[in-house]
Amino acid sequence: MLKKYLLILTAAGAMMITPFAGAQDGPSNGQTNDQAAPPTPQDNGGGPRHGAPDPARRTAELTRKLNLTSDQQAKVMSALQSASSQMQSVRQDTSLSQQDRHAKMMDIRTATDAQIRGALDSNQQKKWDRMQARRAQRMQNRGAAPPDAGSGQQAPPQ
Repeated sequence: MLKKYLLILTAAGAMMITPFAGAQDGPSNGQTNDQAAPPTPQDNGGGPRHGAPDPARRTAELTRKLNLTSDQQAKVMSALQSASSQMQSVRQDTSLSQQDRHAKMMDIRTATDAQIRGALDSNQQKKWDRMQARRAQRMQNRGAAPPDAGSGQQAPPQ
C-alpha cells in the first residue's frame, strides 16, 4: 500500500516538473533563438534573485497579468527602462552609503510603480493594487523574525 502511494506521489511530482523543464527549451514568447532576450538573474535555476527583472520580460509579465493594450505596454516599458537605468546609476555611485543607496532605490521603485499605475484603467489598477499588496506581504514575511525572536521572553540562564 505504501509503495502504491509513493509511486503516485513520484508520478505527480514528475508531472509537476515537466512543464517547467519544457519551458526552458526555448523562448516562449514567439521569438527565435537568436532573438531571445539575454539570460537574466531569474534564469539561474530558481536560486536567489539579484537585481531587477529585464524591462521587456517584466512588461510581458504585466501584459499577461493585466491585459495591457499596446499603448499601455509602451508606457510600462518606458517606465521600467527608465527605472532600470536609474537603478544602475545608483548601484554604481560609490559615494553613497548603503542606506542612502537603498533609500534612492526605494524612491525610484515608488515613482515607477506610480507611473505604471497611472497608465492603467480602473479595473487594471485594482489588480495592480492586489499585486502590490501581495508583494508587500511577501517582503514583510521574508524579513519576519523566527517565532521565538522578539517574543519578549528571555532564554533560560545556562
